[in-house]
Amino acid sequence: MIRKMRAVNDRFFRGIGPNILILGIVSLCTDVSSQMVFPLIPLYLTSVLGAGAFIVGLVEGAAETTASFLKVVSGHISDRIRRRKPFVLLGYGLSSVVKPLFAFAYVWPAVLALRVIERVGKGLRTAPRDAIVAESSEGDVRGRAFGFNRAMDGIGSMGGAVLAVLLLPVYGFRNVFLIAFIPGILAVLAIFLIRENPPAAQPVAQQSSLKISLRLLPKNLRLFIAASALFAFGHYGYAFLLLKTLATGGSDSTALLYYVLFYGVYTLCTIPAGIASDRVGRKPVIMAGYLMFGLLSAGLIVVTGSAVLPVFFAAYGIFFAFIDGAQRVFIVDLAPPDLKATALGTFHTAIGLVALPGGFIAGMLWDVYSPAYTFLFGALLAVLALGLMMVVKNNPVPPARS
Repeated sequence: MIRKMRAVNDRFFRGIGPNILILGIVSLCTDVSSQMVFPLIPLYLTSVLGAGAFIVGLVEGAAETTASFLKVVSGHISDRIRRRKPFVLLGYGLSSVVKPLFAFAYVWPAVLALRVIERVGKGLRTAPRDAIVAESSEGDVRGRAFGFNRAMDGIGSMGGAVLAVLLLPVYGFRNVFLIAFIPGILAVLAIFLIRENPPAAQPVAQQSSLKISLRLLPKNLRLFIAASALFAFGHYGYAFLLLKTLATGGSDSTALLYYVLFYGVYTLCTIPAGIASDRVGRKPVIMAGYLMFGLLSAGLIVVTGSAVLPVFFAAYGIFFAFIDGAQRVFIVDLAPPDLKATALGTFHTAIGLVALPGGFIAGMLWDVYSPAYTFLFGALLAVLALGLMMVVKNNPVPPARS
């Protein structure tokens, strides 16, 4: 029995080396900090500062779009100088310092400014961090490695949301924002334990400019980035699920509990989703996620009561687990070996650039017409993205070794 358990454990966690484990801990601590803050922002804007759904969409969209400009640049520079760790350290450090400052935001423009600055940190770290994960794992277990990283992210997010639920009634919004600094700084300290595996030196032609590097990305990779950006344009995000809870009669605490459910389901599904992408390919897993999002969006159009919303939060967790890691691994699969971070940065930038107009449209449809139009918009874009994914070629994934 013990041997069987060890065999299962070795097989399940094969490919989870020291760097993957440390980055998992970094993601866990960071997301404890983040999710003590971010799910409260839509509630803080609407309940405390009196802002509408349009402002929520503007804040979330502007933050992601602003940060997105840095993702491809940091990825390219990381490839060029063959260093990842400095970007990861600076990015996580900036985010950790900014989060407690939300406690001193008394008007929504201040929330917007801090949200943008915090996302600059994410823009600096995302592509280099994902490149470390890719370079610290073999191809046939890379989906598992990304799944583990996303799972640790999910555990931290769930823990942070639980802390927000417990601490908000006792300490209020502003004190919770201040407390969030503690796990954030622990994440920064853990980064010093990472040992880089520098990528191979690049040919001079590829080092000349970002423009040349982008041209060297394969056509099929650019097509997938276009499909993922099209989907992201209609991906309204969890902020509007929280607003849906409030709109159907739920309280702030109820919305946060549903949010915990979402991240709990996401966390349970990320590693299995990563393993599935290793075995059946990235494209089928991603397309299944897009389809699920389209279906749950269609369901949210007709839902009028909050009692059934936990089902949709759970479905959102499954959908997000399907695409969150698989999209990143698919980018790595399709990218030239010496342009991994550039490709990942291009991907993150593309989906970030559509966040502002997407959030603007989602919020406008919510305020001017009705919430149903926001979810209809998401469903239609998911269908269009599925159609574009049909023409993306699925590179064969080597079978997992037994």
